[in-house]
Amino acid sequence: MTSGLNSGSPAPSIKVQHWLRGDPLSNFQLGKIYILDFLSTTCERCGPSLSHLAQLQERHSNIGVEVIAVASREEAATADEARAEVDAWLTKWLPNSNIRIAFDHSGEMNEHWMDASLSLCVPQAFVVDRDRNIAFIGDPDALDEVLPKVIDGSWHASTEAKIAEKKRIAEGETDALENALRRRIRTATEIEDWKTALSAIEEGMNLFPDSIYFHQEHVGTLIGVMRDMEAGWIALEQFVRTAIARNSEDWLSAALEELFGWYDYDYSGLPSEERFSMGKELSERILRLYPQQNALSRAESYETIAPYYHESGDNDRAVDLIEQALKFVDGESLPDVQKRERLLQLLYILAEYKGEQVCYGGICVPPPKQC
Repeated sequence: MTSGLNSGSPAPSIKVQHWLRGDPLSNFQLGKIYILDFLSTTCERCGPSLSHLAQLQERHSNIGVEVIAVASREEAATADEARAEVDAWLTKWLPNSNIRIAFDHSGEMNEHWMDASLSLCVPQAFVVDRDRNIAFIGDPDALDEVLPKVIDGSWHASTEAKIAEKKRIAEGETDALENALRRRIRTATEIEDWKTALSAIEEGMNLFPDSIYFHQEHVGTLIGVMRDMEAGWIALEQFVRTAIARNSEDWLSAALEELFGWYDYDYSGLPSEERFSMGKELSERILRLYPQQNALSRAESYETIAPYYHESGDNDRAVDLIEQALKFVDGESLPDVQKRERLLQLLYILAEYKGEQVCYGGICVPPPKQC
């Protein structure tokens, strides 16, 4: 699969179902510079990113720079529900902004902009230059450096632009291939064709050795679904060894989650001593990386490690980790809804470990019901 919308391509048209903020715009005007920001209400980065783009528009509005936010990836059942979600989200993130906000539930904007440029993730920015051509496609965070060069006309022919575009296309083609494999896995899983699913998973592991996803799917399919404990244990051991060799927080945490408690596996068919030994090493390695983490990452690490200590018999240590994680989350500047959700998740774990009602910051959670 190749990218059909690139730097230098004429900008596709704007065809949306509704304009939620600002006057409708049907065509890009010559002489102006537009930044289209594709977003989703479920994307954590999209709100802060759009707020920053609003500041960019304000800073450069006198020379004809305009931001257009495009919500085209909402997963609500109906267009009306999706529109209401976007409207509420905008009220939270841009209560007093004059940015045009476009809403499209038909898939047309996604097809002609995101899909055509092999852009899989949001937020994604498209800069349309004064000649109505695409000048830049990429992360909105890059616009602090890129936009001034688009404005003065130096960006298009620069070596920096050519390198960035070449890298974007290469990454997009790789991502498209990985996405196709993921679809094959989902399709096979839906019809319980485990042989085909495993084949696609193993192909993904070979093609994308840096992807945690395929390792997780490998273990989950063998142990969690097929109950092939012998092959599943081999896959799990390999996952743990790879994580240790990489010494990466993401890999170590993902491997530990497969070993303890996150995926509702029946571990009774696995070697208990070896499992706990690997859990101990993974936990200790994650803790050694602790000084490099911010508060939210520390909370996530503690939440990942706690099940190992709980299951290994050191419940006091597990309780202490979750209580510290609560303080880390509470101390962070997060939207109220997001903070409450994270605190609730931790409180449910704490209530399970303590076997009693627990409260924090006015939120109380009862102990789990005994079956």
